[in-house]
Amino acid sequence: MLDDEMAPKRFPLSFIAVLTWLTVALTGCGGDDGSATAAPDYDAKLAGAPPKLARLHDQANDLLGGGADAFEARLADLRGFPVVVNKWASWCGPCRLEFPHFQEVSADYGERVAFIGVDSDDSDDAAATFLSRYPVPYPSYSDPDQQVAEVFGATRGFPATAFYDRGGRLVYLKQGPYTDSAQFEADLRKYALG
Repeated sequence: MLDDEMAPKRFPLSFIAVLTWLTVALTGCGGDDGSATAAPDYDAKLAGAPPKLARLHDQANDLLGGGADAFEARLADLRGFPVVVNKWASWCGPCRLEFPHFQEVSADYGERVAFIGVDSDDSDDAAATFLSRYPVPYPSYSDPDQQVAEVFGATRGFPATAFYDRGGRLVYLKQGPYTDSAQFEADLRKYALG
């Protein structure tokens, strides 16, 4: 028979549950699962886009400066087209999870809808590395101090997606990630194309 000092230690079930929850929560909040997503064939899908949208596609994966003024000027230039703006950061786990949906939907709708990214609270080096792993056919504005995100009211939390109608009016802001392409596409049809 084992004495108490030699007996294996048993942890209460609640301790194990909390430890498991912490492990899952911490790995989902910034860990990298190591998987990159393959981009659709953007050139083939977006050939023939109108000139204003083609200019966005020519800046695919670029990080643009200029802050809120440059962002607002781009929105004004895109009047006549619905615009979808996605606020993201390279360190944001939920952003990483939703990026494949932005890759897919922007390729499917990029001839009719303008897509713009806003990389907030991030470094340009980290953002560029992220975009090389998760390429999209549109540029992102560098927004280290969230002044660009403030333009569309998305200063709380990551990610956030804003939908502008053809007249340049903000019609919907979704806080939080899209968990599948169908959900994102439904909101795009309702708020941008509706």
